[in-house]
Amino acid sequence: MLKIHLELLIADFAVSAGSRLIVITAGVRQKEGESRLDLVQRNTDILKGIIPKLVAQSPDCTLLVVSNPVDILTYVAWKLSGLPKNRVIGSGTNLDSSRFRFLMSQKLGVAPTSCHGWIIGEHGDSSVPVWSGVNVAGVRLAEINPDIGTDADVEKWGDLHQQVVNSAYEVIRLKGYTSWAIGLSVASLASAILRNTYNVHAVSTLVSGEHGITDDVYLSLPCVLGRNGVSHVVKQILTPEETKKLQASATLMAQVQAGIKF
Repeated sequence: MLKIHLELLIADFAVSAGSRLIVITAGVRQKEGESRLDLVQRNTDILKGIIPKLVAQSPDCTLLVVSNPVDILTYVAWKLSGLPKNRVIGSGTNLDSSRFRFLMSQKLGVAPTSCHGWIIGEHGDSSVPVWSGVNVAGVRLAEINPDIGTDADVEKWGDLHQQVVNSAYEVIRLKGYTSWAIGLSVASLASAILRNTYNVHAVSTLVSGEHGITDDVYLSLPCVLGRNGVSHVVKQILTPEETKKLQASATLMAQVQAGIKF
């Protein structure tokens, strides 16, 4: 059993004045069987009472949104904050990508640090595994197994992505909430920003102009992180099918955003 030392401080927003990084986790709990998209308006209403007050105290901060549905709520935070797009990011598919690499390592018998793969797009059901770029030591698995991730794949690599998608729902079913994995994931993002490491992470960022997307939506792409949030987006080369799925995810986000009441 993991022991938790919890210290809860209740004060006014002035306590946060001058913050370099503000992590937003406020929101109502996701219910069993409830999709992240169902949470939108309830959590938007919560952010409306938080974001403007925080930014007023720390106008030079970077906002890191963790609340679900994270991509849409990061967009909401961006609109409410008035901050430049590079300084409003979401935890996105950083955890999804880590879980993906861990499952790769189990399947291949190779350490997770030697497995390279990315999950992009929405943090949720329509996330996109970039099978074309999955590699170990520079060897692209798609060159060995051209059907990787497809219905024709006899090695069933697509099952790994489904496990990633289902993992959060399974944790919620078993204990009612997620905590440890996302906590460690967000800590790695905070470290990259505060220490100005320029590490690459899959985070939710404004993707208008990327991969043929024209809507102002937030989705995850590999991004270089530093003291000013997103330094730049890594230009991945995607297959037409991967691009199509990413664009479909963007369309879905835009449709949901259109119904948000600010």
